[in-house]
Amino acid sequence: MSTYLTILGFNSAIPTINSSPTSQFLEMEERHFLIDCGEGTQVQMRKAKVRFSKINHIFISHLHGDHCFGLPGLVASFRLLGRKTPLHIYGPKGIRKMLETIFEITETYKGFEVVYHELEGKESVKIYEDKRVEVFTIPLNHRIYCNGYLFREKPKERHLNMKEISKYKEIEICDFQNLRLGKDFVMENGTAIANQLLTTDPKPSVSYAFCSDTKYKEDIIPIIEGVDVLYHESTFLHNLKEMADYTGHSTALEAATIAKKAQAGKLILGHFSNRYSDLSVMTDEARQIFPNSFLPKALEMVKIGN
Repeated sequence: MSTYLTILGFNSAIPTINSSPTSQFLEMEERHFLIDCGEGTQVQMRKAKVRFSKINHIFISHLHGDHCFGLPGLVASFRLLGRKTPLHIYGPKGIRKMLETIFEITETYKGFEVVYHELEGKESVKIYEDKRVEVFTIPLNHRIYCNGYLFREKPKERHLNMKEISKYKEIEICDFQNLRLGKDFVMENGTAIANQLLTTDPKPSVSYAFCSDTKYKEDIIPIIEGVDVLYHESTFLHNLKEMADYTGHSTALEAATIAKKAQAGKLILGHFSNRYSDLSVMTDEARQIFPNSFLPKALEMVKIGN
């Protein structure tokens, strides 16, 4: 099973004809995650043929409108589509009040449970976990409380080498799971057969880091170190670093520096100021530091890992 990221929107502040505010759809180990939900996200989801019913977990980085104004409408649409299963929403403290106030005033009746996971900590914490995937916060430095999110596959089980296993009559089907977990097989006479002889390596686990609006912040590097794909905002070019600092944003050069120091596999830039009509200037700057830097493309599906 491969992991794919679909870029639904990557613009800053306001929608344009050619781009929508921030929103992404991540498919990892048959889990379906929505990351941020700017205005127009539903339309982009339709274009990308995302199945609304598959989304059970939504992660909101912060409560600026270009990252969350699409959320009330999306939740309302879930009800109209007949949703019955719980919806988990992760975001800054206040997200419950924001949404429930809108639902109350507009008399929007959900018809299903919304489970809020409100965040206010300043350290990275694990906020989601199941048998295959875990999600951590990435504390950022913006004008208001903001988190990025690290999505990581757990180590996969090893593959059975049936040709080798068949050589040992003592190994039975009930032993297979222990072999998949990497354990050696101990025969009745006490001889241990190394797991590496009976299994082969699994497909490497992959990871994706979403770093939304933030000033340059080096202390996120240990959290995202070695990530396969990093999305990092780059609102301005570095000649406007003073403005970036003032508004709580990063430059393309700074995003590339984070990617290089974190030894990321690939960097996707985003959240560009509307002052730039030709976005190639962003990659021109970033690639001076980190050559494997790319621009996002609306509705592009990016494969993460091999």
